[in-house]
Amino acid sequence: MWTVVMYVGQVMKDVLKLPRPPSPPVVKLEPRVDAEYGLPSTHAMAATAISFTVLLSAPSRIQFQFEWGLLIAVTLSSLVCLSRLYTGMHSVLDVLCGVLISALILSSTYPYWESIDRFQLSSSFSPLLGVFLPLLLSYSYPQLDHYSTTRADTTTILGASGGCWVGYWLDHQLGGPLHPLGEKMPARLPPLTLNSVFRGGARSLLGIVALLGTRQLVKTLSLKVLFSCYSVEKSDPNARRRREIEVPYKFVTYMAVGLVNSILVNRGFVLLGLL
Repeated sequence: MWTVVMYVGQVMKDVLKLPRPPSPPVVKLEPRVDAEYGLPSTHAMAATAISFTVLLSAPSRIQFQFEWGLLIAVTLSSLVCLSRLYTGMHSVLDVLCGVLISALILSSTYPYWESIDRFQLSSSFSPLLGVFLPLLLSYSYPQLDHYSTTRADTTTILGASGGCWVGYWLDHQLGGPLHPLGEKMPARLPPLTLNSVFRGGARSLLGIVALLGTRQLVKTLSLKVLFSCYSVEKSDPNARRRREIEVPYKFVTYMAVGLVNSILVNRGFVLLGLL
């Protein structure tokens, strides 16, 4: 859902081409995104989509008090939305449109989530779709008359999503380590103890090291290959902005990150006894 709402939001920005709030009167605290357009706020879209997707999909898997989950989802998404106003990146209209678009996408797709999950994990066509659809969307992203980071950010998201899609499919075929073994669903939340906090911190640290290491290795190798294929000098500051270089290196790099995240990291948790 994060991938869907981000792609929709990024494309809408570059198709509508509505500017961000003028400065003055607002004070912009993130000038690096001045080249990007404003409406809708993709931060608001992502915060809404992630918070409420977790809230709506969790009851079938985990036992928790829904009212508390709703309070957390509303609080987190509201804080992100307000931060976009505070930093001067978006107008109230940008934020409201982002929230409403995400709400529309969530409400219209919610009845099909379980079917999509089954297809993603079980269908023999799933890995092909998980690779080629995100790659096609990356290459067909709208062209602008100036460079903007929206294409690169969107390709990053699509690549990571494609990697996770294929990784979860493969993990399911292999009988992944996170599948509940004989445990009735929804499962109970584990008690919050010092040991559980330590294990959670260790899992986070291991995940960060693995994913950053994967990103750096694949990024370096893919750029080296692409620079060689297109006879581009490494010292050229604009080389990475060319579509024939930016799209494949971003996509391959973050697809590898998604694959490592969805397959190897979880097995690392098992080997180290961190589950």
